[in-house]
Amino acid sequence: MTTLATFNVNGVNGRLPVLLRWLAETESDVVCLQELKTSDEKFPEAAITEAGFHSIWHGQKSYNGVAILARGTAPIERRRGLPGDPDDTHSRYLEAQVGDLIVGCLYLPNGNPAPGPKFEYKMRWFERLLDHARALLAAGAPTVLCGDFNVVPADIDAVVPGRWVWDAVMFPEARTAYARLLEQGWIDALRVIHPDKGIYTYWNFSYRGGYDRSSGLRMDHVLISPSLRGSLRDAGVDVETRGWDKPSDHAPAWVELTA
Repeated sequence: MTTLATFNVNGVNGRLPVLLRWLAETESDVVCLQELKTSDEKFPEAAITEAGFHSIWHGQKSYNGVAILARGTAPIERRRGLPGDPDDTHSRYLEAQVGDLIVGCLYLPNGNPAPGPKFEYKMRWFERLLDHARALLAAGAPTVLCGDFNVVPADIDAVVPGRWVWDAVMFPEARTAYARLLEQGWIDALRVIHPDKGIYTYWNFSYRGGYDRSSGLRMDHVLISPSLRGSLRDAGVDVETRGWDKPSDHAPAWVELTA
């Protein structure tokens, strides 16, 4: 059994105690992190190694940043950054071979305020992702594409959908782009396991402390290639991490795959 998780840590150094506690408690074999908010040289490699994981990362000072961790084997980097725009300097995509799996870790642009230049960048980035995702499927290897997509695919993926209709994560263009990924053949693992359940990976911070449970959204996704459909055994979200001391505003989402 292989367990793969994705976690927007919202600052890998500032939230390092949360990350290390979760790594100690999780049974994940592969972990994709987003929103590192640190330069490459300040990535906490030593602490993650001590926690039992090999790691590769693509950092950016104060913003963005993605990493892939693997227990017991070193991820072999295949790509950093999406093809299609050599002028894009944002650290938002990292891809590795981990055992028999190809793993793509992504942090898709948020796009707010929308409409506007940031939303236009989001949709251009999404088109590049669609092109690369199509190429990954064409290659035929078992592949997982996961991370913070900054897209809430359907109303079931929000506790109160009406609160978010003016947010870029709910814009029809972003939802349509996500649907186009699924039309390529990618499988939304959490939705397959929980077809009719509201399941969430993000909640707003609360001014009173804790978090606003009514703000729940599902925008961290684990997509698997069709060849892995028969291997999918379970999927879920480690919601309890959202209630820990000084947590991220996201919780880890995970899938279990048979070997």
